[in-house]
Amino acid sequence: MVAEVWGEWFVDDEREGKRPGPKPKGRPRDMLKVVLLDLYVAWTTDPELSIGIDLNLRKWVTGSRYNALHLSRATPRIIHRLAELGLIDLSTGSYSGPGARTNRSARIRAAEPLRQKFREARFGPMDIGHAADRECIILRDDQGQNLEYEDTEVTQRMRRDLRAYNDLLSRTFIDLPSIEEPYIEREINVGARAGDRIRVSFFPGAKFVRRVFSRGDWNCNGRFYGGWWQQIGSELRKHIHINGVPTVEVDFKALHVNILSLENGAELDGDPYDLTDGFLEGVDRKDQRGYLKSLVLTAINAANDRAAYQAFRDGYPAKDRAKGFRNTDLERLLNAFIERTPQLRGTLFNDQGIRLMNVDSRIAEGVLKAAVEQNLPVLCVHDSFIVDYRQVKPLKALMARESERVVGHPLPIANDWMGWDEVPEERREDYAEMRRLETKRGSLERRALFEAAVVRDS
Repeated sequence: MVAEVWGEWFVDDEREGKRPGPKPKGRPRDMLKVVLLDLYVAWTTDPELSIGIDLNLRKWVTGSRYNALHLSRATPRIIHRLAELGLIDLSTGSYSGPGARTNRSARIRAAEPLRQKFREARFGPMDIGHAADRECIILRDDQGQNLEYEDTEVTQRMRRDLRAYNDLLSRTFIDLPSIEEPYIEREINVGARAGDRIRVSFFPGAKFVRRVFSRGDWNCNGRFYGGWWQQIGSELRKHIHINGVPTVEVDFKALHVNILSLENGAELDGDPYDLTDGFLEGVDRKDQRGYLKSLVLTAINAANDRAAYQAFRDGYPAKDRAKGFRNTDLERLLNAFIERTPQLRGTLFNDQGIRLMNVDSRIAEGVLKAAVEQNLPVLCVHDSFIVDYRQVKPLKALMARESERVVGHPLPIANDWMGWDEVPEERREDYAEMRRLETKRGSLERRALFEAAVVRDS
């Protein structure tokens, strides 16, 4: 397919476009291949799905550690040429200023002539992988832009461990067997795109995990991002199967609040978010708990109380009653929380979140490394982990051990579903039957294609 597109529309451009100077690391034809494959993956997920692209020539640095394929400034020229030929639809985007909500990156998607070539292609999404040396340890600045950095023994170790984890994931079939198509649709509830519906693809290639540090500081953030399971809700995550087996998600309870409490010399007693009702007018105890949890976590991240209260309201969709809570309402609720947990009084409105994310990332790092050593696929959702339901006890042991290693005390954990290995032996057959899901034809086809690709690549 690449040869056809290149030969029909680009080969003359290459002859005319040769320039003096050093030979580029990547050939324009190879860059066209990358663009076409990205468009193909998007098209197989959703024919109307667009992908973001940066058309700023200065952003295409062939020597960057984040550019494993050595894509050069020729790539934006290829994009524009594809648009001129009518092979892609191009929206050039807009920029109003740093952090403006109206900022939009350029976006592209396959137009009908290219879609027809995709229909005729003799390969599928399972045949498309990622570069073996794709960077997985990311350092970003305050604006979320990638920063170059010099490797150290620590970054090399983190990269080695994470590549081993990604390698394990690449050999693991992770799916939602009750879903026919290789994607789910969900609505964006907050932010500039609130109300938009997006598709989250869970085909096997959508599970490359990166570790991202923030503010140009290796002590800020460090969490693991990228797996499609992080982009779906907790209810749907209950339907995830690993290698055809149901799973259980095990959570650290009130993770950041527990860490802060230990740092201030006290263990939490019970659920810190469960207060008596009546602090929010017209809100029952259960809903109040949810609002309080969101408020506390927002206050931990915020630099001051006003910013925390506004961020709390911004975090809810337009019709949620949280939009109408006044600052005095939220202050009263937080004061009740502090009365219950006085050791946390000095931890709110102090920009603690980014540091705590680094702490929990070090716990996750240890859990994932140990899981790889045990050949145990575990999916990370920041403060929780998903595992084959026959392996819940080993996962809990790892979580207890690694949290004690990092913060000096095993942190409390919980899971909604019991693990199969936690159920009395005489009840396991009934439990397995209860957890059984109807497997759609699409899931069976995805697994067959995945297993064929694994055999081919082994």
